Amino acid sequence: MAEFMLKYADARGQIHQQVAEAATEQEVRDKFSQQGFLIYSIKPRGELAALSAGITGRRKKIDLEKFLIFNQQFLTLIRAGLPILKSLDLLADRLTDEKLGPHIRAVRDQVRNGELLSSAFKAQGVFPGIYNTSIMAGEKSGALNEVLERYIGYQRLALAVRKKVMLSLMYPSFLIVLVIGLMVFLVTYVVPSFAQLYSSMGSKLPYITTLLIAFGTTARNYVIFAFVALIAGIILFRIWARGEAAKAKIEAVILHIPLGGDIWIKFQVAQFARVLSTLLIGGIPLVQALETAGDSLGTSLLKKALEKVRKTVREGQTLSNSLVQTKIFPELSIDMIEVGESTGALPAMLASVAEFYEDDVNTKMTAALSLIEPAIMIFMGIFVCFVLVALYLPIFSLADSLG
Repeated sequence: MAEFMLKYADARGQIHQQVAEAATEQEVRDKFSQQGFLIYSIKPRGELAALSAGITGRRKKIDLEKFLIFNQQFLTLIRAGLPILKSLDLLADRLTDEKLGPHIRAVRDQVRNGELLSSAFKAQGVFPGIYNTSIMAGEKSGALNEVLERYIGYQRLALAVRKKVMLSLMYPSFLIVLVIGLMVFLVTYVVPSFAQLYSSMGSKLPYITTLLIAFGTTARNYVIFAFVALIAGIILFRIWARGEAAKAKIEAVILHIPLGGDIWIKFQVAQFARVLSTLLIGGIPLVQALETAGDSLGTSLLKKALEKVRKTVREGQTLSNSLVQTKIFPELSIDMIEVGESTGALPAMLASVAEFYEDDVNTKMTAALSLIEPAIMIFMGIFVCFVLVALYLPIFSLADSLG
């Protein structure tokens, strides 16, 4: 039997909360509904306890592409004149995705019990903050169709940019793995084989060959240990990197990497500008939009900077002046935002900022990768040549002496 935290209203309208035991959430709902109570929410007690203790760990992420498809279908049904609850009923019963399906069905159940759509989505804790805020703005303005359409447009662009970046990094990553694999093979298998051959010959070896054989023999003895240590190091690093302090240190290092830091910050600025533009067009106030835009970013460095920006904007300063104080945002982006504020076209200018930096990131990444790929090939060629020369040099010397 599982425990559920139940929130309900009795016949006199008084709100109650209690813990109920049942096999499933539906069993609790049926039991209390038959007694005439109005159910507000039912949540697993273990999940609530973990949330309050701050030990929930990492949230399960939904597939954003499948969530985009859901919203396209949801928008189509609403435009056709179907009520929100009926649209959710039709879609929830047809979703087969194990990550998205349960959350959509939970949203449907909460809407059926009288909760707002935005509150139901927000209660799941897995949907993007920009989506929850946009839905809330659509409910308040009565323009849910337009809000959903704008979110779908934003999500398409965001996914397209992310795919382009991932595809650009795929080939260099493959080359790096290939080079590392080739180096390990040469050092741990080929070099020790030649070492056995030369030891049986008993001839004096050149210094470079002796050095390579000593390194290869040692590496072969410790290759398994090195592999285990590498895996353990990666796991420990990932655990350490989850902390906010660790994330800030990693991002500070990335920010100072030549070229890489510039690309990284411009990508984050483009994402921030795109989210903020979408929220402002949807009618969200600037301070609240800044909070949602900050939460949508995956970088703690910019999140902290945007918290300060939000405070200064609330105090009456302009967005452009507040961004200057962070000393993170590129000057050109601040100048463009300042023009948008002075002309009353901030949402449109933010969209232009996003487009400009997305194109800039794409151009610089293409240029950087066009240099990285030949650099990797040249390094691999030099290493292979070094190994071959070091291994075959004694054979050449022996042939000269016999000649």
